[in-house]
Amino acid sequence: MVYLDRIYTKSGDAGETSLGDGTRVRKTHQRIAAFGAVDEVNAVLGVVIALGNLASDMQARLRHIQNDLFDLGADLCIPEREGKQDFEPLRMTADQVQQLEHWIDAETEKLEPLRSFILPGGTPAAALLHQARTVCRRSETTVYHLAETEPVNVHATTYLNRLSDLLFVMARIANDQGRSDIAWVPGEHRQTD
Repeated sequence: MVYLDRIYTKSGDAGETSLGDGTRVRKTHQRIAAFGAVDEVNAVLGVVIALGNLASDMQARLRHIQNDLFDLGADLCIPEREGKQDFEPLRMTADQVQQLEHWIDAETEKLEPLRSFILPGGTPAAALLHQARTVCRRSETTVYHLAETEPVNVHATTYLNRLSDLLFVMARIANDQGRSDIAWVPGEHRQTD
């Protein structure tokens, strides 16, 4: 249970902060960057929900995902350790990844197959979902940078990978089930002599 009675503590004024297990690290530590990037994805999804004029089922799924992203941040803020710990850290699960895969499959059935890459945009909701997708991809890269130096739960990185795929599919759904997608035309504006 989280209990916050004060928002500022002054404990980070010298450039350090605490991880979920109490370990103090520099605010520039890759782990801080990783769960900060996940928080950014969550904030962008909040904008999508607030401004996107989405169908109720898509809004409900995005709220579900926002909660999962807090789970992911909690997972990343406590380093994986061998042996017994004082408490059981919250970790992402295969079930959370499988839920995203289920949604991707269900939504993809509503769409015509792509014959070209598509440009981010279309309806405001689709454009916002594309923005969320790109922030999610960057977040995934940031978490992989952490995984190069420290153990990271494999379900954390897999979740972000599937989430960016789902956001792409959701953007197409928000573009009148792909009918308003804007196709990329390779080399369309190149100068030729």
